[in-house]
Amino acid sequence: MGLRFETRGSDSPWVDTVWTCTSGQVTAMTSVAGVRWGLVFWQQAGRSYAGITGPETRTGTASVPEGATFTGIDFVVGTSLRAVPTTALVDGGIELPDTTHRTFRLDGTRWETPGPDDAEALVAGLVRAGTVVGDPLVAELLRGHRPAVSERTVERRFRAATGLTRGAVRQIERARGAAELLAGGDPVADVVAKLDYFDEPHLARALRSYVGRTVRQLREGSVGAIALDLGQRLTS
Repeated sequence: MGLRFETRGSDSPWVDTVWTCTSGQVTAMTSVAGVRWGLVFWQQAGRSYAGITGPETRTGTASVPEGATFTGIDFVVGTSLRAVPTTALVDGGIELPDTTHRTFRLDGTRWETPGPDDAEALVAGLVRAGTVVGDPLVAELLRGHRPAVSERTVERRFRAATGLTRGAVRQIERARGAAELLAGGDPVADVVAKLDYFDEPHLARALRSYVGRTVRQLREGSVGAIALDLGQRLTS
């Protein structure tokens, strides 16, 4: 048995997706570059854990605790934690101390550990408490509007909120989208045209850098576990 991964969208303006995962006999997986930070909660061998995950700028290999169950919340781009700069989370994360089966501690307050159906209620509480905040300038920018400030201010605010440049966000999101399309059977030439890659080698380089897979590997899905939702399952 590999990793069973399920994800859903959210109607919260603060939450991008909520996901769950159960690990089997997989001890490592390919991590995929991503632009969002998140909260993750897991249980293994009767113990409970909680952590903050950060954006990832490259692919790599991540260890997987065997026999664990996870619930994760990925926040929308432009949100951040009051107590932890997103720039400090890039290509890393923080395990939260003093976590129990029922509660965890964040920003000096103890919160109830959520299940997948309780994620939005937890986030609403974090927002009311000022623990999770958002930059309205970044939200306006992501809606396609041009804020009435200098380009330098836009880039500074965007990087402070997301930990990444706008260019990095575009490249990572495009590579993830390409991987999903290719795993679903879309022809390579169609993906190149649809996502505005220069050519097939350009796409291949992006997949290697951000996803850690070739087109053939994405098609076959047989090169080990990967932290990307390709048809509701992490391949194993």
